[in-house]
Amino acid sequence: MSQQSVQSGAQPPARIIFAGSPEFAVPPLQSILASQHSVVAVLTQPDRPAGRGRKLRPSPVKEAALAANLPVLQPETLKAADVQHSLAVLDADLMVVVAYGLLLPPEVLQLPRVGCVNLHASLLPRWRGASPIQAVILNGDDKTGVSLMQMDVGLDTGPVYATTALEIAAHETAGELHDRLAIQGAQMLAANLNELLARTLDARPQPEEGVTYAGIIKKSAGAINWRQPAIDIERQIRAYNPWPVAYTDYQGTTLRCWEAMAEADAPSSKLPPGAIVERSEYGIAVQTDLGILHMQSVQLPGKKRVTAREFCNAHDITNLVLGHKLVS
Repeated sequence: MSQQSVQSGAQPPARIIFAGSPEFAVPPLQSILASQHSVVAVLTQPDRPAGRGRKLRPSPVKEAALAANLPVLQPETLKAADVQHSLAVLDADLMVVVAYGLLLPPEVLQLPRVGCVNLHASLLPRWRGASPIQAVILNGDDKTGVSLMQMDVGLDTGPVYATTALEIAAHETAGELHDRLAIQGAQMLAANLNELLARTLDARPQPEEGVTYAGIIKKSAGAINWRQPAIDIERQIRAYNPWPVAYTDYQGTTLRCWEAMAEADAPSSKLPPGAIVERSEYGIAVQTDLGILHMQSVQLPGKKRVTAREFCNAHDITNLVLGHKLVS
């Protein structure tokens, strides 16, 4: 640090390790790159097979890091002594973690001078864990946000430096909410980064009340159970858009549903759950355990996504029960 910097009170550039993997972590990385501080290395998940060809695909964070000419580290684990040594020699002031995908062992948490912080896509302590964005939609929450927390050995249990909240729109999908939260998280990180590094930002312990967890999502979670209320199925469809995408059986094949609208107060019919009631002005009307679900955008295997109107023009849906055989 120069004598001029000391006299003026200016903060010298810090050395930061960034750890993240999915698209959600890219805007926060870019916010650090736009600051006066230096990203000395990027930690991200190893390349994974993806797509029909199962070719190795880098994470979005790796792609962003390489585009910015940043060193990239992709260890399978952070518990190995050689990995911890490679992080120690970076002589970092701070590690910023955003949806990285690996838990940080105590030895790594202690390496940066200021410590390790995490941007988490919920208002902690609600929805700790791997899938908070999907969880708020599945459970009908009306608001969510991003928390900036000090990391400890627990799963999203550390004290919180700052939060920022936003309202969830009535028909918002997980993909849409994801994009808004990523931008909001990047802005919050940028606004608090200098205070974090100066150690002038206070962290408050999370309350013991209101703790909930959002687990890892499996592809099978997208299977629609028509014996659920229409509003719950609509939330499932929104929560799993763009992945894994909700689906149901249609004449022995899989029909993916991308968009739907629940009519929770629709009159009950004598048709079983899953029965297609009619082709309505809102989409394909399907009977549920409580109310009608109007499927608005669907997709068959190997086909493009189409509107309900386009699907009905190409397929006879008369007397069909989704998830079942033809009604006799």
